[in-house]
Amino acid sequence: MDALNAELEKNFTYHAPKSGQSERYGRIRDKAKELAYLITQECPSSRERSVALTELETSVFWANAAIARNEQ
Repeated sequence: MDALNAELEKNFTYHAPKSGQSERYGRIRDKAKELAYLITQECPSSRERSVALTELETSVFWANAAIARNEQ
């Protein structure tokens, strides 16, 4: 239970950016934006395209969470 509590504390606590993290977040967002534009240019407007863009946003969120939550 202690490990679960520690994980919950980590996951539901604000993590202020540490040195260099903001730049890393930015690089991830920039690459995702590049891919988002490619998806909108190459894929017809459809539910599938919308899902692809939503999942890309989700991917950026989790990548940034990995940086925020797992660095000392």
